[in-house]
Amino acid sequence: MSDLLHFAEHRLQETALLVMACVYALRIAWLLRFKAGRDRQAPTGPTPPAMRRGILYSWLNVAMPLAMESTRTHILLYAQFVVFHLGVVAAIALSFIIPYGPHWLDASWLVLTLQIMIGAAFLVSVARLVRRVSNRTMRVISTPDDYFSLTLLAIWFLFAVLAVPNRVDALETVRLVYFFLTAFFLLYVPFSKISHYLYYPFTRFYLGRTLTHRGVFPIQRGPRPRSVRTP
Repeated sequence: MSDLLHFAEHRLQETALLVMACVYALRIAWLLRFKAGRDRQAPTGPTPPAMRRGILYSWLNVAMPLAMESTRTHILLYAQFVVFHLGVVAAIALSFIIPYGPHWLDASWLVLTLQIMIGAAFLVSVARLVRRVSNRTMRVISTPDDYFSLTLLAIWFLFAVLAVPNRVDALETVRLVYFFLTAFFLLYVPFSKISHYLYYPFTRFYLGRTLTHRGVFPIQRGPRPRSVRTP
């Protein structure tokens, strides 16, 4: 292993992670400085309102594709969402496995699993980029950050797939590109739209509380409509 690769796998990643953690800590501290908003209308839900269940339902809603019309009617887009984010998790895990647990990659099943997960995420990222460019509605709501982040993520996925076998002799350049891209993302993400996940617990907390306060949750389901026979 060259000195540059050792630097990219260890010192560079550790420094970038530390910077990312500091930025996130500052942003969360900033968010917590604001006084929590309250609903102005009187509670119209059950008494006492099942706030905890409502908040928990809101947090876990991302794993309930049939609960929302937007995902229920676009199940293919939801499947892309799942594949894409599983690929992100696998690519991030790889950045820890290679420097701190390279012997794990001696298992051929793990290499194949990581390559399938990250490779599928690469295909989804390319499909998302094509959709964002070709669809007029998507173009209107897209920002330069969307195109830049998605393009760079696709490249990152590609090099992650190639880096999975962890063959230093033949793939050092690939691993260098993968680890420098990983470090770039660690520094870039806290300042880009990719950091949306940082706000998820906060926004979902208020949504679940509001839905419960206003009686939208627990969901009341009426009887199934009877079919009417035509003469």
